[in-house]
Amino acid sequence: MDPRRVLGNRAERLAAEYLERKGYEILARQYTTRFGEVDLIAKAGEEIVFVEVKWRQSLEAGYPEESVHPNKLHRLQIAAEAYLCEQKKEDAPHRYDVVAMVEEGGRLEIEHLDGI
Repeated sequence: MDPRRVLGNRAERLAAEYLERKGYEILARQYTTRFGEVDLIAKAGEEIVFVEVKWRQSLEAGYPEESVHPNKLHRLQIAAEAYLCEQKKEDAPHRYDVVAMVEEGGRLEIEHLDGI
């Protein structure tokens, strides 16, 4: 398996565990459509949360959340709309979050940005 995919899977697993500790229910992982992928889909109360997970080994290239460009956000929104239609929940309240992680020197820092 591609080493980047291995790291991505690990980051998504850690993000899911982090969100579950905060009381979120994980509905789907790596939800894929022809429009793009949603790393995690969760539920917080009555709200469906579409989560982009970003991970960095250091801050040399900037903060992980800075890599969520408008084009990526647009693809995330289209994939989210597909999920909502598929689940017949088009009118459900929803939002888009980023879970950003930096693992430097054996220390993992997680930041949850909700409602980007």
